[in-house]
Amino acid sequence: MVPNTIKVPVPFDYVFPHGALCLSVQPVTDFDKRGQGDDQARDKDTGERLWVVKVLDLDPEAGKFGGSNEVKVKISAPQQPVPPASAIPGYPPAVEFSELTLTPYVDSQRCKATGKCRARQAWSIRAGAMSAAAVKQAA
Repeated sequence: MVPNTIKVPVPFDYVFPHGALCLSVQPVTDFDKRGQGDDQARDKDTGERLWVVKVLDLDPEAGKFGGSNEVKVKISAPQQPVPPASAIPGYPPAVEFSELTLTPYVDSQRCKATGKCRARQAWSIRAGAMSAAAVKQAA
């Protein structure tokens, strides 16, 4: 039997084949601890702080059909990850993630009280670290 918390390791190029631009890095809030001082969420396995990196997926198919091309990637680290410097001033930096894992879950936010449920499978993306994107040579 497959466990509910399966973490499927995947290469960066599989998730972001056209690359990704870092938009922001924020702490993940643990709403159960809100108002009790340190309300930042912790990784269940390591106890380290959780950070969410919002990236822009550069895949032209990502925003089709009303979807968003912004993706959130969670990283557990003792300190806030710092995005690399941008190669082009005024634009977000291109980033890569190492140790990417995908965890499937059911997104039931589209379920209505009227009896119609348009729940869908979604993926939670976790990474071990963030770094500057490698420069790819044109063929």
